[in-house]
Amino acid sequence: MPTDILEGLSASLEDYLEVIYHLEKTNRVARAKDIADQMSVQRASVTGALKALAGRGLINYSPYSYITLTPEGRKAAKEVIRRHEVLKEFFTTALLLDPNQAEANACRIEHAIGPTAFERLVQFLEFIKNCPRAGEDWLQAFADFCRETGQAPDCEACVARCRNKLARQAETENRE
Repeated sequence: MPTDILEGLSASLEDYLEVIYHLEKTNRVARAKDIADQMSVQRASVTGALKALAGRGLINYSPYSYITLTPEGRKAAKEVIRRHEVLKEFFTTALLLDPNQAEANACRIEHAIGPTAFERLVQFLEFIKNCPRAGEDWLQAFADFCRETGQAPDCEACVARCRNKLARQAETENRE
């Protein structure tokens, strides 16, 4: 996705796009009142944000009517949501934060993370899920380390478990 879709958008405007996207998904359209309620802001604040988003061609908006995302606005909203979901997954999967902490941190960081750092984070999540040296065993070892803070991890035992697991997988593949 080209980064220029979100370039120059404030965190607040990105939040508006997210809310409009979710309202549109549920109700097919968004209304200023519903946006204000969802975001716990005054209607006047919503009006200013809607004018800014309409000026960028991200929403269809005229006063007292329904609000919908333009195709460009939908792309931008989906990108903000994607960043949020990936960050939340990282915080719960890799850093083992509880869902509420993961949600709060994802909300804050989704607006600040650069595209290169974000894509590297996506690659890292894929790596820890799929690499036989990482995966569930590695995540469990990290969980154990977090519980026993201050104690060095038992790397030799972890490597031995990984080797045994790979040997079992090779045996299974050879039998097939």
